[in-house]
Amino acid sequence: MLQQTQVKTVIPYFKKFTKEFKTLKSLSKCSEKRILKMWEGLGYYRRARNLLMTSKLLIKNYNSKLPKTQHEIKKLPGVGDYTANALLAFVYNYPTIAIDGNVKRVFSRLFNKNENKINFYQLIEKNKKKLFNTNRNSDFVEALMEFGALVCKPKEPKCDFCNLNSICKYFKSTNKIESQKQKVTKNKNYDIFCYVNKKKQIALTKKNDVGFLSEFILPEIKESNKKKVTNWKFLTNYKNTISNKKLNINLYYKFSNKIPEKFKWFSIDNKKEIIPSFTKKIFNQVSLLF
Repeated sequence: MLQQTQVKTVIPYFKKFTKEFKTLKSLSKCSEKRILKMWEGLGYYRRARNLLMTSKLLIKNYNSKLPKTQHEIKKLPGVGDYTANALLAFVYNYPTIAIDGNVKRVFSRLFNKNENKINFYQLIEKNKKKLFNTNRNSDFVEALMEFGALVCKPKEPKCDFCNLNSICKYFKSTNKIESQKQKVTKNKNYDIFCYVNKKKQIALTKKNDVGFLSEFILPEIKESNKKKVTNWKFLTNYKNTISNKKLNINLYYKFSNKIPEKFKWFSIDNKKEIIPSFTKKIFNQVSLLF
């Protein structure tokens, strides 16, 4: 859940999951639809599918236990270097570091060196004895992440209060390196076309050629152009944000009992279907028609 999502957003979902699934076995027996429904609103739904597949693999191939080597852990769906190292540290207290953006920034500032000029894995390997001189490796890994998030922050780091400032080249230098640039925000304009009927249903499909929305069920969505939209009624304009994209959306509608072949009717009031937040916002707008 913490992959690409902030802790404060994850907490309620984590509590709900651990209350619902007390054991790995109970999770593995759950249907994909139920998992996705519980994940609803958290985004990046591939993570939920990977979680379910991983639970099944752990029971089938690993006697319900997490593998103890990075090589084996990375065979699990959706697990790369960062997650594998985090798991080895948190679960088995292994001397390893999960290298995320916060950790990179801490080391980068300690040496006052640009992140892209540091081989972090090589750095850790060379300094193993200095870094892992405790039997609390799990705490150390988490402390590094928290330190980067709360003290060595991207903007306005708390250098004067930092207990590492005596050895920090960034703090001592008059020529401080700049933090890595944040993701560039992309502004996009979209027209969304909604077929609706008198039964409070809306036609949705996955057949949209918009890459970052490929997993969503949506009405027809197209990048806006300067041409005037005809044969559709304008409903509203609103904003939405997905990842680093700020979307300016014009919403159009048409009452019709006929829909294109690859569309299906969905009730706007249906709470059982798995409807992503992006689509729910469309529902909220379209519901004003009824």
